[in-house]
Amino acid sequence: MNQHTRVEERPIPFIDVAAQRRRLGRAIDDAVARVLSHCQFVQGPEVHAFEADLAAFSGARHAIGCASGTDALLLVLMAWGIGPGDAVICPSFTFHATAEMVALLGATPIIADVAADTFNLDPGSCERAAATAMRLGLKPRAIIPVDLFGLPADHDALAAIAKAHGMFVLDDAAQAFGATYRGRKLGALATATATSFFPAKPLGCYGDGGAVFTDDDALAAKIKSIRLHGEGVDRSEAVRIGITGRLDTIQAAVLIEKLKIFPDEIAARDKAAVRYSEALADVAVVPRTGNESTSVWAQYTIRLKPGQRDGLAAALKAEGIPTAIYYKKPLHRQPAYRDFPIADGGVPVSEQLAGEVISLPMHAYLEPPVQDRIIGAVRRALAN
Repeated sequence: MNQHTRVEERPIPFIDVAAQRRRLGRAIDDAVARVLSHCQFVQGPEVHAFEADLAAFSGARHAIGCASGTDALLLVLMAWGIGPGDAVICPSFTFHATAEMVALLGATPIIADVAADTFNLDPGSCERAAATAMRLGLKPRAIIPVDLFGLPADHDALAAIAKAHGMFVLDDAAQAFGATYRGRKLGALATATATSFFPAKPLGCYGDGGAVFTDDDALAAKIKSIRLHGEGVDRSEAVRIGITGRLDTIQAAVLIEKLKIFPDEIAARDKAAVRYSEALADVAVVPRTGNESTSVWAQYTIRLKPGQRDGLAAALKAEGIPTAIYYKKPLHRQPAYRDFPIADGGVPVSEQLAGEVISLPMHAYLEPPVQDRIIGAVRRALAN
């Protein structure tokens, strides 16, 4: 009885990276050892092999590894020549890195609202954001939809808006690589797609890493040049301003092994999400993917009634169950971004979500008994 009690009270990880590490075991050790043996730590053979694997997985013609998901955004924006006088539409309900690279290049993020059911960029607000940009004398150049918490945005609707205004679409799939929209995988939908391999992402490495996906040959060539200090025919020639944005060989080696089990992990995440939704739909607003998309469930996020969230978080913490709140302070309320324009009509949904959402533990190794413990604790807390 005492042993059972100790297991029940054991703290639960929010994302169990260690469980995946145990599963991969010797495969990761051997992959890293090969890099340590050949000592090609920058742009080694594993980088090129991983890029080929990524392209095959996503269906994109080009997959370009880089140093982080933030660099992935920067590389594309630099390749498009985004700068002062340009406007780039970004959702408010996102991590601020989405707009960070826009501002860094001297362009203006136009902050738009999201849809209440998907948390993703709302096409209507996006259209109003384009009008806001033109009213302010800015040129709408790009849209950065964010596939939030693992669920794709409404890419067809956003692509139509982009086409009508002559804009590019840069899909921020940092949380959703591996998901599908209308039968197509992210990476092959937008003009360019950026993703992150930060350790907590559904496909994560053991440090920082990212990638850009595109079918545009010229864009891919320019991104590869910018990634390596703007080099031309060789590193002695700089044909454009660039950055150091390379993916480390050791990280590529780790990701090669992780990509092999990624489809199985996506299925396991989806199974866990279904169990959550079936058990919690009567006490909270649970996420839904609809019939057009699949999610990789980077987070499992529920909506609560006003005033419930703090009590739930405290009750779960007392039982050794972690939670997270994304994004308590949306983009338009961040000190560094609050002076940037907001789309006509405001961002009321982002404001509402910021006070209502909470995320529960989610990963591919969430065993049913552990998940049942979480579900039971949530139900008890909300009942009280």
